[in-house]
Amino acid sequence: MAQTYNLILKISRYDPDTQRSWVQGYPVQAGEVLRFVDVLRMINEDQDSTLTWSSSCEHGMCGSCAVRVNGKPVLACELLVGDAVEYFKTYTFTIKPLTIAPVLRDLVVDLETAYERVRVIKPYIIQAAPVHPEGDEYRIPPGILQIYESATRCINCFCCAQACISRPARFLGPNAMLSEIVRLMDHREMARDERMAILYGDRGVSRCHTSRACSHVCPKQIDVAHFMALAKESKFILNKRDIAE
Repeated sequence: MAQTYNLILKISRYDPDTQRSWVQGYPVQAGEVLRFVDVLRMINEDQDSTLTWSSSCEHGMCGSCAVRVNGKPVLACELLVGDAVEYFKTYTFTIKPLTIAPVLRDLVVDLETAYERVRVIKPYIIQAAPVHPEGDEYRIPPGILQIYESATRCINCFCCAQACISRPARFLGPNAMLSEIVRLMDHREMARDERMAILYGDRGVSRCHTSRACSHVCPKQIDVAHFMALAKESKFILNKRDIAE
């Protein structure tokens, strides 16, 4: 039988109309298999319809529900009540918005501003390679493909950017760097010099402090710090020999 907990959620509130900020407590009775998005929805339905938070897919694929729970950046749609109680050893949870962008209201941040750092690296193929001479697809060896696919699991939830100890004004962020690395690993991308200039520029991987906090909080279990380390040593770029194998 699923266990039920009596929780206290201390949630950061912000009203942009009055510019007032405060913390509001909500007592909630929730089962261990409920997600934190479910608990927030319970508060909306039963206690306070003005509480504002973000969600979209609620399947851990869009990243829009990222918040800080007791200081740790998480996806509210993935964090189960039972897991949170076990991990934090408490029934009281402080929920705050991410600090990677200005707060719009309560737990909602301005993701357009957050994405400005991602847009700097141009997260798309800038200059595509010509059609394969034999009319076939460009193939990647299975071992390299496995590494490549691991990096492409990033959903830009900004949990890693939140946990990063490097100053955002100087560092584009681990998720932005990971997106740059993915494009450099793609042998269809011909604009390598432009990408290398960004990767090793003033706001690139040299600003990474190798704290590994990004890997610790990634909800998609990507070892982001490992990719940062490979980037520093230029060991992630596919070469012609790798592609031909």
